[in-house]
Amino acid sequence: MTCGTPIPETVTLHVPFRIVKRGGRKEMQMPEGATQPRRTDNSLVKALARAFRWKRMLESGEFATIAELAEREGIAPSYMTRLLRLTLLAPDIVEAILDGTQGPEVTLARVLVPVPVEWSEQRGHLL
Repeated sequence: MTCGTPIPETVTLHVPFRIVKRGGRKEMQMPEGATQPRRTDNSLVKALARAFRWKRMLESGEFATIAELAEREGIAPSYMTRLLRLTLLAPDIVEAILDGTQGPEVTLARVLVPVPVEWSEQRGHLL
């Protein structure tokens, strides 16, 4: 701009993004190629923590069955079983979730659906 050019009264700024639901919350998703800050999905992290805690409690013999543990925790045994499947995820997938680098397509709903047991197949299915 030069000194003689009038300043426009309004400025329009276009920012390309989408609104997606993650863990019951709305989140802004940037377009392909845009850098996004690392952001951990708290619902995924909490689910992983619960699953590994329950696995440890079952393996230690503190509880004999999933049904017994589910009753104590006050949740349905079927839900507990689905969460316990998270302990079978590949270590690099778990690490990516904890670091917040798992990508927007890896959601709690998606990892609760049965995934392959083989770690290489999991990567293809989730990442």
